[in-house]
Amino acid sequence: MRLRIPELPLGATPAEILKAGIESSHGPVSLACSFSLEDVAIIDIAHKAGLQLGVFAIDTGRLNEETYEVADALTERYRLKIDWYFPCHENVEKLERAKGLFSFRESTENRVECCSIRKVEPLSRAIKYLSGWVTGMRREQSVTRSDLQAIEIDELNGGILKINPLIDWSEEELIAYSEANHLPKNRLFSQGYRSIGCAPCTRAVKPGEDARAGRWWWENPENKECGLHRR
Repeated sequence: MRLRIPELPLGATPAEILKAGIESSHGPVSLACSFSLEDVAIIDIAHKAGLQLGVFAIDTGRLNEETYEVADALTERYRLKIDWYFPCHENVEKLERAKGLFSFRESTENRVECCSIRKVEPLSRAIKYLSGWVTGMRREQSVTRSDLQAIEIDELNGGILKINPLIDWSEEELIAYSEANHLPKNRLFSQGYRSIGCAPCTRAVKPGEDARAGRWWWENPENKECGLHRR
């Protein structure tokens, strides 16, 4: 059955987007969780709305300790079951033996290769049997996300629904929701890290930079996606 994008009311709330996306998926839906402020907010929204939303995470092997702390806090607070996925260890070993530990800094091609091994391949396993997946992407985050839709057909992942409930939220709205609801927050966020991925590929952003400027900062802005959100 080919899924269809549901109609949403003008100014739909994140809860309304989530509910419409989950109902229209006609099957299991999970959040791809990196334990960002966005993902934590989505978990809280889904919990309060009583929505059936799974949660999976990809452990690339190079995450910050602070990221694991958020995962632990969420598990405790929401009695959450997180489905963890890991890269194929043979592929990681082959890459590091051939090109060393920091080949991703040498070229965009090398960086995409590393992301493909550590993120994209595990993602393909994580969503293989899903009817929809949820992300914390927001239009405001970067130029690569400015044309996102609240709910999309993910043709590159089998035609399942891709649900982006926080698409129109500003960072100010996100922080306000997090603080009002006393949500777990990555300690690095308070140090200027606005988008947190693998430790070697993430730095704090500078004043005036967009949220994802601290990811792969040696590359051009239009290249700064890891491959999880190919379009």
